[in-house]
Amino acid sequence: MSRHPDLLVIGAGIVGAATAYLAARAGLSVTVLDRGAPGGGTSSRGEGNMLVSDKELGRSSTSPCTRARCGAPSSEGSGTCGLEPKGGVVVASTGQSLTALGALAERQRRAGIAAEPVDAADLGDLEPHLAPGLAGGVLYPQDAQLMPMLAVAHLLRLARELGARVRPHTQVTGFLRGGDRVTGVRTAAGDLPAGAVLNAAGPWAAQVAALAGVHLPVAPRRGFVLVTEPLAPMIRHKVYAAEYVGDVASGDAALQSSPVVEGTAGGTVLIGSTRERVGFDRAVSVPALARMAAAAVRLFPVLAGVQAMRHYHGFRPYCPDHLPVIGPDPRAPGLWHASGHEGAGIGLSAGTGALLVQALTGRETALPLAPFAPERFG
Repeated sequence: MSRHPDLLVIGAGIVGAATAYLAARAGLSVTVLDRGAPGGGTSSRGEGNMLVSDKELGRSSTSPCTRARCGAPSSEGSGTCGLEPKGGVVVASTGQSLTALGALAERQRRAGIAAEPVDAADLGDLEPHLAPGLAGGVLYPQDAQLMPMLAVAHLLRLARELGARVRPHTQVTGFLRGGDRVTGVRTAAGDLPAGAVLNAAGPWAAQVAALAGVHLPVAPRRGFVLVTEPLAPMIRHKVYAAEYVGDVASGDAALQSSPVVEGTAGGTVLIGSTRERVGFDRAVSVPALARMAAAAVRLFPVLAGVQAMRHYHGFRPYCPDHLPVIGPDPRAPGLWHASGHEGAGIGLSAGTGALLVQALTGRETALPLAPFAPERFG
């Protein structure tokens, strides 16, 4: 390994961990820093979704890259990461929402995503406990779920086996510069030179970018998850209302909620979802939890009376145009970014890492990086 790493990654969440592993696998020397514990931010506060069903083409384009490139966790570490290829079912309550869902599914199919229309009469075959009267839906057999904390730990373990260093509880306080070029970072423990620096700080990516004097409009978007008491297995897929896709693509800062319901191997049921831009306000919103619970019961009446055991929430890195920021920053040469994935970071992590490593090593990228360029915001 060289005296200074080829790549220094700021942020040991799923995106940073996946990039570190893939970079080390490509022969780069890598150091990963995190101001807290690895995976302790956004990655520990979600449901572990690896979805293609909830994405318009701009964001779903990195999902096939994730599946193709992520030797871990998708194949090497499927058991280690708790991967469940359960598939997803999106349901529409009205004919109008079914028409919109069908149009989205057709666009996704043209991009190579498996999306199978399901008539109203056949929904019960997929999910026997669904509420009656739904207009229809779409089955997405490629949707999956994993345990994010296990995935982060597994990816970092693989990276360390390839020579990477992981330094938790190391706060970045500034950047080293050689003229205009970023040549490393400053920390309370000392300066760390590096060939390139990757900002993978999730919802905090804007603050990290500001240390380098560049503007990056990544903002936190708060979301809650309810967890029920353990139940007998009853929900087979990840099931959510068609309105969820609109909530993902919305720029509204106010509270939005659409039902997302799925079972886990341990018997608990995870209930989402909410989105709201309230900065880094960590307060618990009882109205948000109540809306999620009521919507879940409307979708699955069998959940009425089931005890909610706990809840948790976190911040997703939101970008105004709903595309992640991936690639080098020409405003601060030597600085790269990988953030803004919002709730899709688990599913897009390895695809993001693969694109970055291709660019870092001078190879042609599997997808053009221009749509994800950090300077696109002006």
